[in-house]
Amino acid sequence: MTSPAPVSVSIDPANIDPVSLAQALIRRPSVTPADEGAMDTLQRQLEALGFTCRRMKFGVIENLYARRGTERPNLCFAGHTDVVPVGDDAAWTAGPFEAEIKDGVLYGRGAVDMKSAIAAFVAAVSNVPEHPGSISFLITGDEEGVAEEGTVKVVEALAAEGEIIDHCIVGEPTSANVLGDMVKIGRRGSINAWIAVDGKQGHVAYPHRAANPIPVMVDILSRLQSRVLDEGYTGFQPSNLEVTTVDVGNTATNVIPASAKARVNIRFNPAHRGKDLAAWIEAECREAAEGFSGRVEALCKISGEAFLTEPGAFTDVITAAVGDATGRVPELSTTGGTSDARFIRSLCPVVEFGLVGSTMHQVDERVPVDEVRQLAGAYEALINRYFAAFG
Repeated sequence: MTSPAPVSVSIDPANIDPVSLAQALIRRPSVTPADEGAMDTLQRQLEALGFTCRRMKFGVIENLYARRGTERPNLCFAGHTDVVPVGDDAAWTAGPFEAEIKDGVLYGRGAVDMKSAIAAFVAAVSNVPEHPGSISFLITGDEEGVAEEGTVKVVEALAAEGEIIDHCIVGEPTSANVLGDMVKIGRRGSINAWIAVDGKQGHVAYPHRAANPIPVMVDILSRLQSRVLDEGYTGFQPSNLEVTTVDVGNTATNVIPASAKARVNIRFNPAHRGKDLAAWIEAECREAAEGFSGRVEALCKISGEAFLTEPGAFTDVITAAVGDATGRVPELSTTGGTSDARFIRSLCPVVEFGLVGSTMHQVDERVPVDEVRQLAGAYEALINRYFAAFG
């Protein structure tokens, strides 16, 4: 895939058009883990607005923490400049990194997830030149990837330095059908488990000379699937365990395979902690392995814990701001997958609000330009209401 050279866009810091800034960001082909100048584009704009910018690079990942003001409260906007691959670029109506506008719709990878939201918040800040307290940006280039060198590392560094963020809004595309119909106030946690059963290969006619790993694997998966994790949690759907792959790599009909592998994912609500689920999976594997001459191993990795920002003064501010801009009262939801809010929750209450997510990660990812400007209006209302309530 050949990407066009980035186009320079002149943006007046005193009168930022969020669509123009979104175009400038989209034209940086920042497919994880590449940055391609996306952070530079954003940093220049923030510095023109009086922000002190700090680049925080971990591994090959570019991250940015920017703050205007030194006093509390500190309202933070969090997001990511990295995007997923474009797929078949020939299938796009407009080039995935050309940021073309057709019939009032902005096309491009990151238009929805989530460069337009970043641009909208910058535009909102430009319209609020004076405010009590502080406004900050926590932007990563590692949200769509393994998320090990991005927000999680920035949060750890800020916490170690004593940096205080009082509240955070994440610009993920949370709206379901129309802008402003949904705000995320929590997310389920996620844990992956890689299970391996190593036996001994042999002839099916002589099973006593082999150690078949498949019955052990079937027993493990049966044990895991037979448990009802919970019936739900206030504001959350029930936790669910899904077997995502089972592999033995056996192409013969007369051979007992040497190994079996499986992968399991659990999306869990606040009724559970990731470490407890990991301990349960490991215990079931040990019990299934009793009497087996081979080896059973489970490797568990917690992607994030479940969290909930309880409805209150902060969610009231966001709900009112959404109403100011859209005339809608958003549903306060905990549905969907994980986001970087799972890391920020350790610093402060965090809520997610952004564009309609129906085309994110798809060919022809796109957003009406009017919705980008409407989102900027909602963020501006949020900033004003926030400092009126907390400042």
